[in-house]
Amino acid sequence: MALYFTSINSGSNGNCYYVGNEEEAILVDVGLPCKEVEKRMLRLGLSIQKVKAVFISHEHSDHIKGLAVFARKYKIPVYISVATLKSSKLALDEQNTFGLSHTQNIQIGKLQITAFSKFHDAADPYSFTIECNEVRVGVFTDIGSVCDRLINQFKRCHAAFLESNYCANMLANGQYPYFLKRRITSGRGHLSNSQALDLFLNHRPDYMSHLLLSHLSKDNNNPVLVEQMFNDVAGNTIIKVASRDCETEVYYVSNQNSKPYRFDPSLYQPEQLNLF
Repeated sequence: MALYFTSINSGSNGNCYYVGNEEEAILVDVGLPCKEVEKRMLRLGLSIQKVKAVFISHEHSDHIKGLAVFARKYKIPVYISVATLKSSKLALDEQNTFGLSHTQNIQIGKLQITAFSKFHDAADPYSFTIECNEVRVGVFTDIGSVCDRLINQFKRCHAAFLESNYCANMLANGQYPYFLKRRITSGRGHLSNSQALDLFLNHRPDYMSHLLLSHLSKDNNNPVLVEQMFNDVAGNTIIKVASRDCETEVYYVSNQNSKPYRFDPSLYQPEQLNLF
């Protein structure tokens, strides 16, 4: 059984990531308005009815902006830590809201979601891996520094969303105020291109088929250059920048694949994949 994954949006203007099999799926964060999530999923041929849960990484507005409306409209369970919920000030249905804790494993149908804590300037931030049939996709964004927890999870992933937020030179020479530059580079802010590349080079497994570079800064990064930076050393791994302006293609990965494979909607209709 394959895992399908896409970025609905990735950046400081809104984050939302989709991972699922042919029967069920989860979203990590809903940082876009509900209507925009609906529109983009429709364009991708993804059914919201397959979404069985939402997992929230932290309380910053670009990760929760559309959560309350989305969860209420579709009556979808939300997994969010107590500290994050308190800091978010969101009004969620108590009967359909569930806690998160470090190294917690949650079963959603045939999907197993592992939550683990990360370094970021938020109340209680988490990253996630989603597993089905021994295939794993990681969602690793909004990370201030690489820790052993991240390394251990990254080394097990067949595909991953990995933050590559800023070019150190562009940030240092850019127009951001000093306090914001310090926040970004503090160790609880965001990963630079070089930090993300170092993680990829030193810890990617041989079977990693896809890497989606995520949460790129609008002002302090260049998507073309960072994609090329990773492609130069990618080997058989497909590199893609997750857009901050639109959804990406739907990709899939399976442990039965003998080589990296990218999902092409023009070749496989949604009815055949049972995505609707």
